[in-house]
Amino acid sequence: MSGFTYPEVGATRAGALPSGYHHLRYRTLLGHGRDVLEAAGEAVLTWRMHRAAGVRVHASGRAAPGVDVEVVLGAGPLRLRAPCRVVWAAVEPDRAGFAYGTLRGHPERGEESFVVERGDDGAVRLSVTAFSLPGRWFTRAAGPVVPYAQHLYARRCGQVLRRLAAAAPHSPGRP
Repeated sequence: MSGFTYPEVGATRAGALPSGYHHLRYRTLLGHGRDVLEAAGEAVLTWRMHRAAGVRVHASGRAAPGVDVEVVLGAGPLRLRAPCRVVWAAVEPDRAGFAYGTLRGHPERGEESFVVERGDDGAVRLSVTAFSLPGRWFTRAAGPVVPYAQHLYARRCGQVLRRLAAAAPHSPGRP
């Protein structure tokens, strides 16, 4: 796939992350049942979770392979643009989510996935998985602050998604 700034495109889908990168694995409980799964999955796939977490997202469509995304953090002269492209997406009966990979101009090099899954016990969880390395001088200079900030962002996504899923209308009698 051309345009990506790293060779292991799609590696977050398989679970085994490539060596030589900083790894992030974050998992949190969102709630229970199909309604929570559907609301959380929709919020992830439509960028609502990202926006509710305080990030501006410009996307050429719903999360699907090939969709270009620009994540914007900060404001004014401190605004940071992070161009990405969706590398895979999943819309399955008990799973929904996607991964995007970094494009030229992104401050990092790597991939990040956001997946909502419902287990056999009905528990719905968000998993954020990423591998990355600094891609620009300022992220190299930031050192260990960047992985820490990525973990905080994953945690924030879980908090926001839990709230969004809890606020969704529930259908009586659905498992």
